[in-house]
Amino acid sequence: MKKITIALAAIILVVLAGCSDDEVTPNERFDTYVKHWNEQEFSDAYGMLSSESSETYPTEEYVDRYNKIYEDLAISDLSISFSKLEEEELETAMEEGTATIPFKVAMESMAGPIEFDYEATLVQEGEEDEQNWYVQWDPGFIFPELKDGGEISIQSEAPTRGEILDRNQMPLAINDKVNEIGIIPGKLGSNPEQSKEELSSFIGLSVDAIDEALNAAWVEPDLFVPLKKVPSTNDLSPLWEIDGVASREVTGRVYPAGEAAGQLVGYIGNITAEELEEQEPGVYSANDMIGKRGLESLYEEQLKGKKGTRIEVIKENQEPIVLAETPVENGKNITVTIDVNVQESIFDSYEEDAGTAAAINPKTGETLALVSSPSFDPNEILYGTKANLWETLQEDEQQPLLNRFSSTFAPGSALKPITSAIGLKNGSIDPNEGLEIDGLTWSNGKGWGDYAVRRVSESSGPVDLKDALVRSDNIYFAMQAVNMGSEAYVKGLKEFGFGEDLPYEYPFTASSISSDGKLDDEVLLANSSYGQGQLEMSSLHLATAYTTFLNEGNMIKPTLLTSEETAQVWKENLLDSDQANLMKDLLYEVGQSGTPSKYTADSEVGISGKTGTAELKLTTEDDSGEENGWFVGFPTKESEQDLLIAMMVENVKEKGGSVYTTKKVVDVFNELE
Repeated sequence: MKKITIALAAIILVVLAGCSDDEVTPNERFDTYVKHWNEQEFSDAYGMLSSESSETYPTEEYVDRYNKIYEDLAISDLSISFSKLEEEELETAMEEGTATIPFKVAMESMAGPIEFDYEATLVQEGEEDEQNWYVQWDPGFIFPELKDGGEISIQSEAPTRGEILDRNQMPLAINDKVNEIGIIPGKLGSNPEQSKEELSSFIGLSVDAIDEALNAAWVEPDLFVPLKKVPSTNDLSPLWEIDGVASREVTGRVYPAGEAAGQLVGYIGNITAEELEEQEPGVYSANDMIGKRGLESLYEEQLKGKKGTRIEVIKENQEPIVLAETPVENGKNITVTIDVNVQESIFDSYEEDAGTAAAINPKTGETLALVSSPSFDPNEILYGTKANLWETLQEDEQQPLLNRFSSTFAPGSALKPITSAIGLKNGSIDPNEGLEIDGLTWSNGKGWGDYAVRRVSESSGPVDLKDALVRSDNIYFAMQAVNMGSEAYVKGLKEFGFGEDLPYEYPFTASSISSDGKLDDEVLLANSSYGQGQLEMSSLHLATAYTTFLNEGNMIKPTLLTSEETAQVWKENLLDSDQANLMKDLLYEVGQSGTPSKYTADSEVGISGKTGTAELKLTTEDDSGEENGWFVGFPTKESEQDLLIAMMVENVKEKGGSVYTTKKVVDVFNELE
């Protein structure tokens, strides 16, 4: 009998245990609710609210409000955690039909992290066999500060964009006073349409755009309606003759150097939908400005700064409650090694000509100017003060939108000192050995077909290195390149940085040897030796290469930021010190009696250097092609060697060839003395 009683008791316990397992606990129920919340599945979570909560807060006050707030605040990394009720607490909750569970919420927002603690009350509802636990919800679950009402407010503070300054702290891009032109609608006079037409033609804004601004909901007859910003340098006097037109001073981006530094500095503009899509969420808004090209684009990350954001709960007759705040970080200034005086002097020397130039300090490597001509005025592009400006720039045959200083071109005979250095270093060129060269042309046999290298003038005897550089003898350098061979010459060019990216802050097209990086064809090898063929260089690389002759055979690394270490060596031991001094002396001789001597020999500043004429032929027999003229020059006196200029002017054939470029460079040196 005793055994039967024990067995019966065991069965009853099993049955009771089974019933207990089937009954959902508040821990399990709240765990499900939290999972929906963490996944932002607010519709599913709403189905777990108590009947009282559902009646008090319709779907739009729960689901829609959660979605809107989380989206507006850019909520991410949401994490809700809670401490489960202990066994004793659980038993009490099961008996009383109500449970209180503390929980913690953490998230990231546009204004930084937000964390809070709160309590959830769960109640049992439903018929006895179908009872379940439901959440007693209130807006404090979103943020505790919202429990008794209130609205979310987002306050933003735009950062001040960093400025771009030259080496002497002269402005290249600054935040300065500009005029904001607008209309006071009530003062448009008896013929408002005529006033709008006159204003439209002056500020380059369509009448439709003016009407759209005037039709905004906030506009009142006596309120100023802003339309467009224009630089303070513009003459605005004609505007004051137009009824209703007014202006006010505001802060805007200004580019004091204008066209002279347009390609280098670039400009800012309204961010496009495509650009916005490429950015990290929350960093930019649809109304923000962004660097479009040049330094403004290159250093956008540093210049733009970070907007300040504050998330507040606003309640009537109360001070705002701050939920999260990220202080504004103004953009950082960028100081470049550019000297705006050198930049403007070189740009102005081009006048109506097209071309490119780079100026550096050959001892330190600091870039003093990067010029592309013709150019554009970033102020005009930013403020759109000229009608059809963009179309005019795009259709201009001289391509003012082309950044020539970062592009590459055939250097012509300006390459010959580099070819000389390669031959001196590998031993294939003996500076004292003269080559017998007869006539004005030379061909190396049947393999060349009808092609021959041509030089400017005949020699009266053997041609040595000095004579070849002074007279710019193409045949001498072609012979030397063929003699040293393709492998040795290509190796030497690569040692001078051809085929690799310039180690420079600003992106440049890499100088190239040929389309495939080789010179297996002997005619191509010969032509490349004097800067023709397929070989191309940027003006900055060419200027940098010449620093080898002024630094005992080491090529200096070019720099752009004043924060960079100066006098760094990019390519070491391209020549020994004796060879470097020899090349320096030979470039002095070129300046005294060579092609550029018409302007360099008697210049106020003694100039050494080398000219180069790059023929733009469609075929080897074509004599009708245009020519680009180069000159690379530097002061002869070592104590004055703080500026080296490599300049190219396009289409100089009818203007005197490369000496036309030489005169511009010499004039710049004289002006800057």
